[in-house]
Amino acid sequence: MDDIRGRVPTQPVRFLDKLRLHMRDAGLAYTTERTYVHWIKRYILFHRKRHPQEMGAPEVEHFLTHLSEERDCSVGTQRIVLNALVYLYTRFLDKTLDGLSFTQAKRPRRLPVVYSRNEIAAILSHLKGPSRLRVQLLYGSGLRSAELLSLRVKDIDFDSSNIFVRGGKGNKDRTTILPQGLVPDIRRQIERVRILHDQDVADGVGDVYLPDALARKYPRAAKELGWQYLFPASCVGPCPRTGELRRHHLHPTALAKQIRRALMAAGIHKPARAHSFRHSFATHLLESGYDLRTIQELLGHSDISTTEIYTHVVNRGSKGVLSPMDRLAPGNQINEPMARYHVAA
Repeated sequence: MDDIRGRVPTQPVRFLDKLRLHMRDAGLAYTTERTYVHWIKRYILFHRKRHPQEMGAPEVEHFLTHLSEERDCSVGTQRIVLNALVYLYTRFLDKTLDGLSFTQAKRPRRLPVVYSRNEIAAILSHLKGPSRLRVQLLYGSGLRSAELLSLRVKDIDFDSSNIFVRGGKGNKDRTTILPQGLVPDIRRQIERVRILHDQDVADGVGDVYLPDALARKYPRAAKELGWQYLFPASCVGPCPRTGELRRHHLHPTALAKQIRRALMAAGIHKPARAHSFRHSFATHLLESGYDLRTIQELLGHSDISTTEIYTHVVNRGSKGVLSPMDRLAPGNQINEPMARYHVAA
Protein backbone atom coordinates (compact mmCIF):
# COMPACT_ATOMS: atom_id res chain seq x y z
CA MET A 1 0.00 0.00 0.00
CA ASP A 2 2.88 2.33 -0.71
CA ASP A 3 0.68 4.66 -2.79
CA ILE A 4 -1.46 5.62 0.21
CA ARG A 5 -0.43 8.79 2.03
CA GLY A 6 0.77 8.20 5.58
CA ARG A 7 -0.67 10.32 8.36
CA VAL A 8 0.97 13.64 9.23
CA PRO A 9 0.31 15.38 12.58
CA THR A 10 -2.07 18.32 12.31
CA GLN A 11 0.45 20.37 14.32
CA PRO A 12 3.74 18.94 13.00
CA VAL A 13 7.06 19.64 14.70
CA ARG A 14 9.53 17.97 12.35
CA PHE A 15 10.62 19.94 9.30
CA LEU A 16 9.72 17.25 6.76
CA ASP A 17 6.29 16.71 8.32
CA LYS A 18 5.60 20.44 7.99
CA LEU A 19 6.72 20.23 4.36
CA ARG A 20 4.46 17.23 3.67
CA LEU A 21 1.46 18.99 5.23
CA HIS A 22 2.15 22.07 3.11
CA MET A 23 2.24 19.94 -0.06
CA ARG A 24 -1.05 18.27 0.83
CA ASP A 25 -2.71 21.60 1.48
CA ALA A 26 -1.38 22.75 -1.91
CA GLY A 27 -3.01 19.73 -3.59
CA LEU A 28 0.13 18.03 -4.89
CA ALA A 29 -0.23 14.42 -6.04
CA TYR A 30 1.18 11.85 -3.65
CA THR A 31 3.77 10.69 -6.19
CA THR A 32 4.95 14.30 -6.50
CA GLU A 33 5.06 14.64 -2.72
CA ARG A 34 7.20 11.52 -2.33
CA THR A 35 9.56 12.56 -5.13
CA TYR A 36 10.00 16.10 -3.80
CA VAL A 37 10.59 14.93 -0.23
CA HIS A 38 13.14 12.37 -1.44
CA TRP A 39 15.22 14.95 -3.30
CA ILE A 40 14.92 17.59 -0.58
CA LYS A 41 16.28 15.03 1.91
CA ARG A 42 19.13 14.27 -0.49
CA TYR A 43 19.82 18.01 -0.79
CA ILE A 44 19.94 18.42 3.01
CA LEU A 45 22.22 15.39 3.47
CA PHE A 46 24.51 16.60 0.68
CA HIS A 47 25.08 19.81 2.62
CA ARG A 48 25.81 17.91 5.84
CA LYS A 49 22.32 18.32 7.34
CA ARG A 50 22.28 22.10 7.25
CA HIS A 51 18.80 23.55 7.56
CA PRO A 52 17.45 24.77 4.18
CA GLN A 53 16.58 28.11 5.80
CA GLU A 54 20.33 28.68 6.25
CA MET A 55 21.05 27.97 2.59
CA GLY A 56 20.01 29.46 -0.72
CA ALA A 57 20.86 29.78 -4.40
CA PRO A 58 24.62 28.93 -4.10
CA GLU A 59 23.86 25.66 -2.34
CA VAL A 60 21.13 24.79 -4.84
CA GLU A 61 23.52 25.48 -7.74
CA HIS A 62 26.22 23.33 -6.10
CA PHE A 63 23.82 20.40 -5.64
CA LEU A 64 22.45 20.57 -9.20
CA THR A 65 25.96 20.76 -10.66
CA HIS A 66 27.02 17.80 -8.49
CA LEU A 67 24.14 15.72 -9.89
CA SER A 68 25.14 16.56 -13.45
CA GLU A 69 28.92 16.30 -13.28
CA GLU A 70 29.55 13.69 -10.58
CA ARG A 71 26.37 11.61 -10.50
CA ASP A 72 25.80 11.79 -14.29
CA CYS A 73 22.04 12.20 -13.84
CA SER A 74 19.68 12.66 -16.76
CA VAL A 75 18.23 16.00 -17.75
CA GLY A 76 14.82 14.78 -16.59
CA THR A 77 16.10 13.95 -13.11
CA GLN A 78 17.86 17.30 -12.83
CA ARG A 79 14.66 19.09 -13.83
CA ILE A 80 12.67 17.20 -11.17
CA VAL A 81 15.25 18.12 -8.50
CA LEU A 82 15.13 21.76 -9.57
CA ASN A 83 11.32 21.76 -9.32
CA ALA A 84 11.51 20.23 -5.84
CA LEU A 85 13.99 22.83 -4.59
CA VAL A 86 12.09 25.70 -6.19
CA TYR A 87 8.96 24.50 -4.37
CA LEU A 88 10.92 24.23 -1.12
CA TYR A 89 12.24 27.78 -1.27
CA THR A 90 9.66 29.84 -3.13
CA ARG A 91 6.46 28.21 -1.85
CA PHE A 92 7.34 26.65 1.50
CA LEU A 93 10.11 28.89 2.86
CA ASP A 94 9.02 32.00 0.92
CA LYS A 95 12.56 32.73 -0.29
CA THR A 96 13.62 33.67 -3.81
CA LEU A 97 16.11 31.76 -5.93
CA ASP A 98 17.17 34.37 -8.45
CA GLY A 99 19.78 33.89 -11.15
CA LEU A 100 20.53 30.21 -10.69
CA SER A 101 23.62 29.14 -12.64
CA PHE A 102 24.56 25.47 -12.75
CA THR A 103 25.88 22.85 -15.13
CA GLN A 104 22.94 21.42 -16.98
CA ALA A 105 22.70 17.70 -17.59
CA LYS A 106 23.06 16.56 -21.18
CA ARG A 107 19.82 16.23 -23.08
CA PRO A 108 20.00 12.93 -24.98
CA ARG A 109 17.42 12.18 -27.59
CA ARG A 110 15.90 8.85 -26.62
CA LEU A 111 13.19 7.04 -28.52
CA PRO A 112 10.62 4.97 -26.62
CA VAL A 113 10.82 1.18 -26.58
CA VAL A 114 7.97 -0.11 -28.77
CA TYR A 115 6.84 -3.70 -29.27
CA SER A 116 5.66 -4.71 -32.72
CA ARG A 117 2.22 -6.24 -33.21
CA ASN A 118 3.81 -9.67 -33.59
CA GLU A 119 5.77 -9.17 -30.37
CA ILE A 120 2.61 -8.11 -28.53
CA ALA A 121 0.86 -11.28 -29.72
CA ALA A 122 3.85 -13.41 -28.66
CA ILE A 123 3.92 -11.82 -25.19
CA LEU A 124 0.19 -12.35 -24.69
CA SER A 125 0.51 -15.99 -25.73
CA HIS A 126 2.61 -16.59 -22.61
CA LEU A 127 0.09 -14.97 -20.25
CA LYS A 128 -3.30 -16.13 -19.06
CA GLY A 129 -6.15 -15.08 -16.81
CA PRO A 130 -5.90 -11.72 -14.99
CA SER A 131 -2.20 -11.39 -15.92
CA ARG A 132 -3.08 -11.49 -19.62
CA LEU A 133 -5.97 -9.07 -19.13
CA ARG A 134 -3.73 -6.54 -17.40
CA VAL A 135 -1.26 -6.47 -20.30
CA GLN A 136 -4.13 -6.34 -22.79
CA LEU A 137 -5.45 -3.21 -21.06
CA LEU A 138 -2.00 -1.61 -20.93
CA TYR A 139 -1.72 -2.06 -24.68
CA GLY A 140 -5.38 -1.76 -25.69
CA SER A 141 -6.15 1.39 -23.67
CA GLY A 142 -2.74 3.09 -23.40
CA LEU A 143 -2.76 3.06 -19.60
CA ARG A 144 0.21 3.73 -17.36
CA SER A 145 0.89 0.87 -14.95
CA ALA A 146 -0.17 2.98 -11.93
CA GLU A 147 -3.39 3.94 -13.71
CA LEU A 148 -4.13 0.31 -14.53
CA LEU A 149 -3.59 -0.90 -10.97
CA SER A 150 -5.64 1.96 -9.52
CA LEU A 151 -8.71 1.12 -11.62
CA ARG A 152 -11.85 0.44 -9.61
CA VAL A 153 -14.82 -1.60 -10.80
CA LYS A 154 -16.89 1.58 -11.23
CA ASP A 155 -14.29 3.05 -13.63
CA ILE A 156 -15.31 0.61 -16.37
CA ASP A 157 -18.24 1.99 -18.39
CA PHE A 158 -19.49 -0.75 -20.68
CA ASP A 159 -22.31 1.37 -22.15
CA SER A 160 -20.05 4.16 -23.43
CA SER A 161 -17.04 1.88 -24.06
CA ASN A 162 -14.89 4.13 -21.88
CA ILE A 163 -12.40 3.60 -19.10
CA PHE A 164 -12.30 6.46 -16.60
CA VAL A 165 -8.79 7.20 -15.36
CA ARG A 166 -8.99 8.96 -11.99
CA GLY A 167 -6.10 11.04 -10.68
CA GLY A 168 -3.65 10.16 -13.47
CA LYS A 169 -0.31 11.87 -13.96
CA GLY A 170 -0.59 15.47 -12.85
CA ASN A 171 -3.59 14.41 -10.73
CA LYS A 172 -5.82 14.73 -13.82
CA ASP A 173 -8.86 12.68 -14.79
CA ARG A 174 -9.46 11.50 -18.36
CA THR A 175 -11.20 8.82 -20.37
CA THR A 176 -9.67 6.32 -22.73
CA ILE A 177 -11.05 3.57 -24.93
CA LEU A 178 -12.38 0.26 -23.65
CA PRO A 179 -11.40 -2.45 -26.17
CA GLN A 180 -14.61 -4.27 -27.10
CA GLY A 181 -12.80 -7.59 -27.43
CA LEU A 182 -11.91 -7.44 -23.72
CA VAL A 183 -15.45 -6.88 -22.42
CA PRO A 184 -16.17 -10.58 -21.64
CA ASP A 185 -12.83 -10.97 -19.84
CA ILE A 186 -13.41 -7.78 -17.83
CA ARG A 187 -16.86 -8.98 -16.80
CA ARG A 188 -15.31 -12.25 -15.63
CA GLN A 189 -12.68 -10.32 -13.70
CA ILE A 190 -15.37 -8.21 -11.99
CA GLU A 191 -17.11 -11.45 -10.98
CA ARG A 192 -13.81 -12.67 -9.46
CA VAL A 193 -13.57 -9.40 -7.54
CA ARG A 194 -17.16 -9.79 -6.31
CA ILE A 195 -16.53 -13.29 -4.98
CA LEU A 196 -13.28 -12.23 -3.28
CA HIS A 197 -14.91 -9.12 -1.81
CA ASP A 198 -17.85 -11.09 -0.40
CA GLN A 199 -15.35 -13.35 1.35
CA ASP A 200 -13.45 -10.33 2.70
CA VAL A 201 -16.66 -8.82 4.06
CA ALA A 202 -17.46 -12.13 5.75
CA ASP A 203 -13.95 -12.10 7.26
CA GLY A 204 -14.36 -8.51 8.48
CA VAL A 205 -11.75 -6.97 6.13
CA GLY A 206 -14.01 -5.75 3.32
CA ASP A 207 -13.33 -1.99 3.57
CA VAL A 208 -11.21 -0.65 0.69
CA TYR A 209 -9.08 2.50 0.84
CA LEU A 210 -10.91 5.64 -0.34
CA PRO A 211 -8.97 8.76 -1.39
CA ASP A 212 -9.23 12.20 0.17
CA ALA A 213 -12.28 12.64 2.42
CA LEU A 214 -14.57 10.23 0.57
CA ALA A 215 -14.63 7.79 3.49
CA ARG A 216 -16.26 10.48 5.66
CA LYS A 217 -18.54 11.74 2.89
CA TYR A 218 -19.72 8.27 1.85
CA PRO A 219 -19.24 6.02 4.91
CA ARG A 220 -20.72 2.94 3.20
CA ALA A 221 -18.80 3.29 -0.06
CA ALA A 222 -15.73 1.39 1.18
CA LYS A 223 -17.74 -1.83 1.24
CA GLU A 224 -19.45 -1.33 -2.14
CA LEU A 225 -18.37 -3.48 -5.08
CA GLY A 226 -17.98 -0.46 -7.36
CA TRP A 227 -15.16 0.94 -5.23
CA GLN A 228 -13.15 -2.30 -5.12
CA TYR A 229 -9.99 -2.48 -7.19
CA LEU A 230 -10.32 -4.23 -10.53
CA PHE A 231 -7.04 -6.05 -9.87
CA PRO A 232 -6.87 -6.67 -6.11
CA ALA A 233 -3.84 -7.91 -4.22
CA SER A 234 -3.59 -11.57 -3.35
CA CYS A 235 -3.62 -10.85 0.39
CA VAL A 236 -4.75 -8.18 2.84
CA GLY A 237 -2.41 -5.81 4.66
CA PRO A 238 -2.44 -2.98 7.21
CA CYS A 239 -3.36 0.47 5.91
CA PRO A 240 -0.54 3.03 6.45
CA ARG A 241 -3.09 5.61 7.64
CA THR A 242 -5.24 3.63 10.05
CA GLY A 243 -3.53 0.27 10.55
CA GLU A 244 -6.81 -1.38 9.51
CA LEU A 245 -6.48 -4.61 7.51
CA ARG A 246 -7.57 -4.04 3.92
CA ARG A 247 -7.16 -5.52 0.47
CA HIS A 248 -5.33 -3.05 -1.75
CA HIS A 249 -4.56 -3.36 -5.46
CA LEU A 250 -1.87 -5.58 -6.96
CA HIS A 251 1.66 -4.30 -6.29
CA PRO A 252 3.53 -2.82 -9.30
CA THR A 253 6.46 -5.21 -8.80
CA ALA A 254 4.13 -8.19 -9.33
CA LEU A 255 3.01 -6.73 -12.65
CA ALA A 256 6.62 -6.06 -13.68
CA LYS A 257 7.66 -9.64 -12.87
CA GLN A 258 4.82 -11.09 -14.94
CA ILE A 259 5.77 -8.96 -17.93
CA ARG A 260 9.45 -9.83 -17.61
CA ARG A 261 8.73 -13.56 -17.50
CA ALA A 262 6.43 -13.32 -20.55
CA LEU A 263 9.07 -11.50 -22.62
CA MET A 264 11.71 -14.06 -21.70
CA ALA A 265 9.38 -16.92 -22.63
CA ALA A 266 8.56 -15.22 -25.95
CA GLY A 267 12.27 -14.80 -26.77
CA ILE A 268 11.98 -11.02 -27.04
CA HIS A 269 15.19 -9.22 -26.13
CA LYS A 270 13.84 -5.69 -25.77
CA PRO A 271 13.57 -4.17 -22.28
CA ALA A 272 10.62 -5.59 -20.33
CA ARG A 273 8.70 -2.47 -19.37
CA ALA A 274 5.02 -2.03 -18.62
CA HIS A 275 5.23 1.49 -20.06
CA SER A 276 6.32 0.10 -23.43
CA PHE A 277 2.79 -1.21 -24.01
CA ARG A 278 1.56 2.38 -23.71
CA HIS A 279 4.23 3.44 -26.23
CA SER A 280 3.10 0.63 -28.53
CA PHE A 281 -0.54 1.72 -28.18
CA ALA A 282 0.31 5.25 -29.36
CA THR A 283 2.67 4.12 -32.13
CA HIS A 284 0.24 1.62 -33.61
CA LEU A 285 -2.61 4.14 -33.53
CA LEU A 286 -0.40 6.58 -35.42
CA GLU A 287 0.50 3.89 -37.95
CA SER A 288 -3.23 3.26 -38.44
CA GLY A 289 -3.79 6.87 -39.44
CA TYR A 290 -5.18 8.44 -36.26
CA ASP A 291 -4.21 12.08 -35.74
CA LEU A 292 -1.87 13.27 -33.02
CA ARG A 293 -4.52 15.32 -31.23
CA THR A 294 -6.73 12.26 -30.70
CA ILE A 295 -3.80 10.20 -29.46
CA GLN A 296 -2.76 13.06 -27.16
CA GLU A 297 -6.20 13.08 -25.51
CA LEU A 298 -6.24 9.30 -25.06
CA LEU A 299 -2.77 9.35 -23.48
CA GLY A 300 -3.54 12.38 -21.31
CA HIS A 301 -0.53 14.41 -22.48
CA SER A 302 -0.81 18.08 -21.59
CA ASP A 303 1.57 19.08 -24.40
CA ILE A 304 1.31 17.83 -28.00
CA SER A 305 5.11 17.88 -28.26
CA THR A 306 5.22 14.92 -25.86
CA THR A 307 3.01 12.94 -28.24
CA GLU A 308 5.08 13.92 -31.28
CA ILE A 309 7.92 11.63 -30.18
CA TYR A 310 5.96 8.73 -31.66
CA THR A 311 6.28 10.18 -35.17
CA HIS A 312 9.99 9.35 -34.98
CA VAL A 313 9.18 5.74 -34.17
CA VAL A 314 6.68 5.38 -37.01
CA ASN A 315 9.06 6.69 -39.70
CA ARG A 316 10.70 3.78 -41.44
CA GLY A 317 14.46 4.01 -41.36
CA SER A 318 15.44 7.67 -41.51
CA LYS A 319 12.62 9.97 -42.70
CA GLY A 320 10.82 7.00 -44.23
CA VAL A 321 13.59 6.32 -46.79
CA LEU A 322 13.67 2.86 -48.35
CA SER A 323 17.12 1.31 -48.27
CA PRO A 324 18.61 0.56 -51.75
CA MET A 325 19.31 -2.93 -50.43
CA ASP A 326 15.56 -3.48 -50.17
CA ARG A 327 15.15 -2.63 -53.87
CA LEU A 328 17.29 -5.54 -55.03
CA ALA A 329 15.34 -8.49 -56.36
CA PRO A 330 15.81 -11.70 -54.34
CA GLY A 331 18.95 -13.53 -55.43
CA ASN A 332 20.46 -10.42 -57.01
CA GLN A 333 22.75 -9.55 -54.13
CA ILE A 334 26.23 -8.73 -55.36
CA ASN A 335 28.90 -11.23 -54.28
CA GLU A 336 32.02 -9.89 -55.93
CA PRO A 337 35.56 -10.65 -54.72
CA MET A 338 36.63 -8.29 -51.96
CA ALA A 339 40.00 -7.84 -53.69
CA ARG A 340 38.25 -5.79 -56.33
CA TYR A 341 37.61 -3.07 -53.76
CA HIS A 342 41.19 -2.86 -52.47
CA VAL A 343 42.66 0.56 -52.94
CA ALA A 344 46.18 0.73 -54.28
CA ALA A 345 48.74 2.24 -51.97
